[in-house]
Amino acid sequence: MSPMEQRTLGRTGRDVSVVGQGTWQLGGDWGEVAEPDAFGVLDAAVESGVTFFDTADVYGDGRSEQLIGRYLKNRPDAGILVATKMGRRADQVPENYVLDNFRTWNDRSRANLGVDTLDLVQLHCPPSSVYSSDAVYDALDTLVAEERIAAYAVSVETCAEALTALARPGVASVQIILNPFRPKPLDEVLPAAVAAGVGIIARVPLASGLLSGKYTEDTVFAPGDHRTYNRHGEAFDQGETFSGIDFATGVAAAAEFAELAPEGVTPAQTALRWVIQQPGVTSVIPGARSVEQARANAAAAALPPLPQSTLDAVRELYDRRIRAAIHDRW
Repeated sequence: MSPMEQRTLGRTGRDVSVVGQGTWQLGGDWGEVAEPDAFGVLDAAVESGVTFFDTADVYGDGRSEQLIGRYLKNRPDAGILVATKMGRRADQVPENYVLDNFRTWNDRSRANLGVDTLDLVQLHCPPSSVYSSDAVYDALDTLVAEERIAAYAVSVETCAEALTALARPGVASVQIILNPFRPKPLDEVLPAAVAAGVGIIARVPLASGLLSGKYTEDTVFAPGDHRTYNRHGEAFDQGETFSGIDFATGVAAAAEFAELAPEGVTPAQTALRWVIQQPGVTSVIPGARSVEQARANAAAAALPPLPQSTLDAVRELYDRRIRAAIHDRW
């Protein structure tokens, strides 16, 4: 296995690779992925130095967790920290975030992954009021005391939610959307996480593939792909699909972003490198549907930092294309 830079994942005290493996795709929500292909992606990630998998009980209604569990049963030497999420399989009302439900959800994830204790469980973008509930954190502390989970964390949609969770002493990490087209967490969330000793997991780093530079306005996604059915937030938060950017604006901005990639580096790798070098980021979790994608993503960890001139150009592109479009829309 190739070595990769490791960073401590906040209050878990465990080190993880700076590029992790997101596994939403393996659940089938980006189009069907056959089991051998899923195992190939995981194997390519591990062989490239990845030591962190991120999943959720709702990805493929548990299929992603099950695939990871079966894979790791045959790779006990891989040294993988698995972070899963809970909560999105239930109606999204604060009243559902209680200890009895946590235990039920936890039992299912432990069975899917084939473990007695989950490494890290994240609340999966619950209603905003959940992040402020003392009872919720007491319940999570109980799961730790019962050795059902080793640590807990949160996955958030907004910076305000992240800042609320960061104030809680038991929160090990915060997962948040962060990419060159979604830089807002850089202003307050990442500095606050550094000060609190909390890890940051950066998700949607390629803006649902936009930053690969491969799409045009005529690109068509499969009906079962969330980039078709959630483009305007029909099924869940719009920020999870193309980072909340309208597709036409995103395609145009991505074409300009691709021109900023260093020689020999893909636009996707440039976007990942941008995330990796932001102070406070622990791990970035791109998804992959092929062995080639998994390897290319992992290779971004070994790239030299982007120069300040490129960082400035990325910011100027965001201000001119993305922020202006958001302002006009509102």
